Amino acid sequence: MAKINSDKNKIVFLPQDEIPTQWYNIQADLPEPLPPPLDPATLKPMPPEPLFRIFAKELVAQEVSTQRYIPIPDEVLEAYKLISRPTPLIRAKRLEEYLNTPARIYFKWEGVTPAGSHKPNTALAQAYYNKKEGMERVVTETGAGQWGSALSMSSAIFGLKCTVYMVAASYRQKPGRRIMMETWGAEVYSSPSNRTKFGRSLLEKDPNDPGSLGIAISEALEDVLGDEKARYCLGSVLNHVLMHQTVIGLEVKKQLELLDEEPDVMAGNVGGGSNFAGFCLPFVADKINKKRDIDFVACESRAVPHTTRGKYTYDFGDTAGTTPLLKMYTLGKDYKNPPIHAGGLRYHGMAPIVSYLLAKGYIRSVAYHQNEIFEAAKIFARTEGIISAPESAHEIKFVIDEARRCKQTGEKKVIVFNHSGHGLLDLSGYEAYMAGKLPDWEPTEIQYPSYVPD
Repeated sequence: MAKINSDKNKIVFLPQDEIPTQWYNIQADLPEPLPPPLDPATLKPMPPEPLFRIFAKELVAQEVSTQRYIPIPDEVLEAYKLISRPTPLIRAKRLEEYLNTPARIYFKWEGVTPAGSHKPNTALAQAYYNKKEGMERVVTETGAGQWGSALSMSSAIFGLKCTVYMVAASYRQKPGRRIMMETWGAEVYSSPSNRTKFGRSLLEKDPNDPGSLGIAISEALEDVLGDEKARYCLGSVLNHVLMHQTVIGLEVKKQLELLDEEPDVMAGNVGGGSNFAGFCLPFVADKINKKRDIDFVACESRAVPHTTRGKYTYDFGDTAGTTPLLKMYTLGKDYKNPPIHAGGLRYHGMAPIVSYLLAKGYIRSVAYHQNEIFEAAKIFARTEGIISAPESAHEIKFVIDEARRCKQTGEKKVIVFNHSGHGLLDLSGYEAYMAGKLPDWEPTEIQYPSYVPD
């Protein structure tokens, strides 16, 4: 039976036998099919078969599936229990009191997992399918280190080797994440690295290249293509990754029903789009079907404004240009991402599903500078006690602004956000902020891609 604590705090715990047993696939409910991936050589839709050399076959099947619900394997459900699913839904009562707002604020707390974020929801699934198909090693990239940590842990659980290319800026800023990954048995390399042809070409031009998720993806793909027993795992962007994360939103639906609450606003941060999508997609389906009218807000960095200033067009998912062309909001694969502390948001593109929903007006997006999101995170820490990841601090900034707006208008909105991870390994960013040494970045000119005529 679900447990709710006192009326004042309202923390909703679901028992482990209420973990969702199916992932939700929004492709079944979209008004039209997503724009297909294109072969960059022919600009024609690419069939899924070439992806079998890169991804586990079952993941490729999920990528193109239009089946509304996909059963979660028993082995993955057991692993979800191991990482403390279901996660709690918590009312931020002290933050409400601090803001003196009539709004009610709730957050889904994904930082309770051993890896400290939402990322294991898909990492466990991807590790499982690769092990089942006889792979010996999985290879990936990581920005802030949350995804790399999750896949390293999941590989240990399912008995796989793991190689992680970690964006150089984060590799230097966050040694704690590297140590976590290595403790779980992964090999971790600063990207760009000397291990790949593409990495070496970049280091020759700039030995201090800060790297990016696009660069790290290129290195991971090059590595995989040189090892028949290795497959690539991606922590965001792709359809199957977003689908695995819907365990979050499906749990939130149950928890809000127990509280007899109806959300007016739902928010999350967006780097590649997976935690925002996993949180919101089960509710977005109701908006598409005109059952609810929720304000869905994706929060990003003004240093990497892929949805607020990006172009909805076809682009490569990686910097080297080795992936199929995906239709998404993008700043261009060659965009130079500045070394902000929200490493998980340093990606030039956006998930095709999130991009489609934004283009069609089902969701909206906002962008913030580093200093203002760390200020919001400080307020949250001093009221709710949780030190947040810089990525999560972006939606906290939005929530605080929205709650203050409700104070001015008197609206008693229910605001719910996905707190995607803790910031206990991001303290150098907090230190720089409190010392007044945290720079803000924003691009002046952006060179948008033009691979496919508009």
